[in-house]
This record gives sequence, C-alpha cells and structure tokens, in this order.
Amino acid sequence: MMRMLSLAVVGILLPFGALADDASCSTVRSADMGWTDIALTTNTAALLLEPLGYRMENTLLGLSVAYESLRTNQIDVFLGNWRPAQDIEFKRYFDEKLVDVVVVNLTGAKYTLAVPDYVAIAGVKSFDDLTKFADKFDKKIYGIEPGTNQPLLAMVAAGDHGLKDWQIVESSEQAMLSQVKRAVKRNEWIAFMGWQPHPMNLDLKITYLTGGDKEFGPDFGGSTVRTLSRTGYAVQCPNVARFFQNLVFDVAYENTGMQMITGDGKAADVAALELLKRHPEKLAMWLANVTTIDGQPALPAVQAFLSK
Repeated sequence: MMRMLSLAVVGILLPFGALADDASCSTVRSADMGWTDIALTTNTAALLLEPLGYRMENTLLGLSVAYESLRTNQIDVFLGNWRPAQDIEFKRYFDEKLVDVVVVNLTGAKYTLAVPDYVAIAGVKSFDDLTKFADKFDKKIYGIEPGTNQPLLAMVAAGDHGLKDWQIVESSEQAMLSQVKRAVKRNEWIAFMGWQPHPMNLDLKITYLTGGDKEFGPDFGGSTVRTLSRTGYAVQCPNVARFFQNLVFDVAYENTGMQMITGDGKAADVAALELLKRHPEKLAMWLANVTTIDGQPALPAVQAFLSK
C-alpha cells in the first residue's frame, strides 16, 4: 500500500499513522548545551523512549558544534533551537537545508538582557540606559556559553547602544546565575542574559530591558524553541521522528521542572520523571501514532513503565 506523506506544520515530511523503526534507529543521539531547559526536555524524551525500546545518548556540545554535528550526521536531534536568537548565526543551515525542523516545541518564551529590579528602579530600563551607568556595571555584561552570545558580541563590536568598549563575559548558565545571585545578595549592579522559561523568573526579582529588538527581536526577545534533526532522519526513523514531532511543552511545565533542578537540587532525569508522573494527561498527546520499536502501542508501554 502506498504510504501517504504530509508536510508537517514546520516543514518536515512525516508519514501519517504509526510506522515501526528498524534496529538502526534504536539509539537516538542528542545534543545538550548544558542549559537547564534542554536538560529537562531531553531527559523527558529519554524517559519516554526507554520503554519503547530506544536509548538516548546525550552529548554535551557547544552550540556551533551541535549544528555541525547535525549537518554531518553525528547527532540525530537537538531540542534547543531558540528563535530568533539563533536565526542569524545559523541561517545557512536552514537556507541550505543542512538540518530539518521537526516541530516548535515551546511558545511563549523570551530571551534578552535583564537586570535586578533595584537596578531598573535606579534608571536602567533599556539597552540604551546601560552606558549611562557604565562604571556601576564595570562595563560588563554576563552571557552564557561561548557560541551562544553572538548577538551581544555583535552589538559590542558595532558599538550599538553606546556599548563599544564593553566586555561580554562568557561562561555557562550556572556560572552566570551564580554571579547574578552574588551580585543581588550584595545589592551590586549587574546586566545579564535572562530568559523564560527558567527558575530565575521565580527565584529573582528581575526586569527585562526594552530596546533590544535588533539583537533579540521584539517583545523582549519573544521566542519560540524548535526541535531539529539531521537531514532525512524522519525518512530513516519515522516512528521516533513522529514522537519528537509530538513532544511539545509549555512554559509552566518547564518552569516547574527547571525549578526542581536548580532550586531543589534534583538531577534532571529525576525531575523529568517526577513531572511525568504528575502529568499523565500529557502522554496521550506525546505518544499519539507512536509505537514501540517493534510496533506495539506506545501508550500502554510507557504507562506500565511509569507505574513501577
């Protein structure tokens, strides 16, 4: 019987109905940036795939390396394509179809510069306000991993917002947040990358800065997050690709899970498992038209796994 193919909303070809994968698809190679949100979503995927007969191999990579690894078929999926933050630097991967877009896995996110509330109250409410208080900031803006701060580096290189001689401090999500928390404890001034979903929005009183549309887009860097795959993955492994197309989150779910990781100190896989058990209603959507690797219904297999 001829298989009918349908263009998914985001442009990847996926088959209708459930299709079993062969053994070559049993290992799913994914990329991790060390970001809490990706740790949560990737571990959620790993837990759901385990009772279906798949095993996820998660590799910590820089963002540029992750894109190259997708292009060269060294990894299969990446759940952290933040848009529009990654649109310019990685434009050619989409223009030249070097990666496939699987699905928008999160809406309602944002990603731009932030300051503690007491700094905003003192007069810093926009990107243009930063330079007015250069001495208080020591002319530093705290970013995250190298390879993810390109909009900020380009901003400084161009001298936009009067920030020509400022320094972008690149480290990691955890190191940046530690620096922010130390500054807040001492009532010191600091400008840093802020985003939602993230527990920083629950743990800290912060203000997102206006005026960064050129760097991060409108609405405070209003963002979506997409799942990417290597080119042709859906054709080779249609069942697991269907699973990733279904795997869509919301801000409240991710905020809660990320708080469990960064606030409660739980391992990402433990937090992901607890959330799955709290929200069994999500399973039907995430597992629709998906099977185990040998073609059995997915939902009973996962329900049995979670009940143990």
